[in-house]
Amino acid sequence: MPQTVISISTRGQGLYEFTEAAQDFVRRQQAGEGLLTVFVRHTSCSLIIQENADPDVRRDLKTFFSRLVPPADHSEMSWVTHTTEGPDDMPAHIKAALTAASLGIPVTGGRLMLGTWQGIYLFEHRDRPHVREVVLHLSP
Repeated sequence: MPQTVISISTRGQGLYEFTEAAQDFVRRQQAGEGLLTVFVRHTSCSLIIQENADPDVRRDLKTFFSRLVPPADHSEMSWVTHTTEGPDDMPAHIKAALTAASLGIPVTGGRLMLGTWQGIYLFEHRDRPHVREVVLHLSP
C-alpha cells in the first residue's frame, strides 16, 4: 500500500492548504478507487477539511479558536500548568484535541472525492514557525 510523508512549513498560527500535494500523491499511484488516510505526526497542530474559496473562512476559524482557547498567559487560562514551551503550547494541544489528527478521504477514478469548495488543511496552533510532517497513505 503506497505511503509518503510530506513536509509543510508553517509561519505561525493559521491554516495551510495541501490539497494539491495530496491529489498529486493519489494521481502518481494511478489508483482507481480507495481511501486516502491523512495523518499529522504532531500534537500541537491538526487537520481539517474546510472551504478553500473564501480566505475569510480561514481567518474566522483562526479567530474563533483563538477566542475559544486563548494563550495560557491570559487570565481565563490561569489554570494551565503546562507552560514549559510557552503560553501558546498547552492551548495548541487543546485546539488539536478539539479537531483531528487524521482524516479519511474517498478516492474514485484516481481523484479525491472532495466537494467543490473543500480543501485539506494543516491547522497550525503554535505561534512560531514549524515544519510539520503529514503522512499520506492510500488503501485499496
